[in-house]
Amino acid sequence: MEIQWLSGQYSEDNRIFDSLFEAYEWTDSLYPEFLIYLVNKVNVGYATPDEKIIDYLTDFIPKWADYLNVKVTVIKEVTERNGKYIYKIWTSYSRES
Repeated sequence: MEIQWLSGQYSEDNRIFDSLFEAYEWTDSLYPEFLIYLVNKVNVGYATPDEKIIDYLTDFIPKWADYLNVKVTVIKEVTERNGKYIYKIWTSYSRES
């Protein structure tokens, strides 16, 4: 499965935010980045060392997809790289959507 990863475009992608508010605001600002892929039913993902971002995306992505009348499955994974955890989330589309 091919996934378009949005991570790496901004310095904030590797940041661990100090507060839930900052994490929420950053995650919410990712909507335009996800939009083009959701509309075109392209699998899109995001990776970050900040688990708060993944928690918010777990909630936001299905809502964004619903708003666009698109059905997605959200998949999450945690990997370890150089002793640090990287949290990943991505979409998967069924053939019927």
